[in-house]
Amino acid sequence: MFKLPRPMAIGQLRFGGRLGWARGATGALIGVALAAVFGLSLPDAYHWPWIVAPIGASAVLVFAVPASPLAQPWSVLGGSMLSALVGLIIGHTIALPMLAAGLSVGIAIAVMTYTRCLHPPGGACAIVGTLAANAPDGGWLGLMLPLLLNVIALIGAGWLYNNLTGHAWPHIPVQAPPTPEIGWAGAYERADLDAVLEEWDEVLDVNRQDLDALFRAVERRVMRRWQDERTKR
Repeated sequence: MFKLPRPMAIGQLRFGGRLGWARGATGALIGVALAAVFGLSLPDAYHWPWIVAPIGASAVLVFAVPASPLAQPWSVLGGSMLSALVGLIIGHTIALPMLAAGLSVGIAIAVMTYTRCLHPPGGACAIVGTLAANAPDGGWLGLMLPLLLNVIALIGAGWLYNNLTGHAWPHIPVQAPPTPEIGWAGAYERADLDAVLEEWDEVLDVNRQDLDALFRAVERRVMRRWQDERTKR
């Protein structure tokens, strides 16, 4: 008998749980459709594509993992627009397509990181920008204008839909509870978390405050079990 696969997960966040796949899929449908309507509202002379492909990837982040730092409004807007602009500039400057594509993505990552708007679909926007340099108008209006409308529509849909379905967007980090009383051996300080993150030297797709709140919740649960075990002795 055919069985459905288990829900996919990002870290410990299962799409089959509270953040269901149906909620994300419905939101993406609405967001991308609205982005398409906005793009098609432009006269033919002012757009190269009426919807830019990286919008689909942005929709996955905005509606499936709205708590991700990579899926916040400024990340979507800045990451998409700045990366496309970088791609256009490189496409007009470098004649060799292979070099231009690689260079545009590399510079886009640096720009997004510096401006605090890292957004994975921005890499695709950079390549689209490089290709758009060969468009009749050089891509300046034909790409940037429909992309801007697509992004604005997606952000508007994301803000309305996520908040209506119980997921604050922009994401509001969970406030960690107070540190347990002295004497509980499992307690840690936030400086410990920062030190471990520094040692790992990895970019995690989760907010620091959410990590802290998660660890505090685990800490309280372990503390209760520890206290229960001591009581039974």
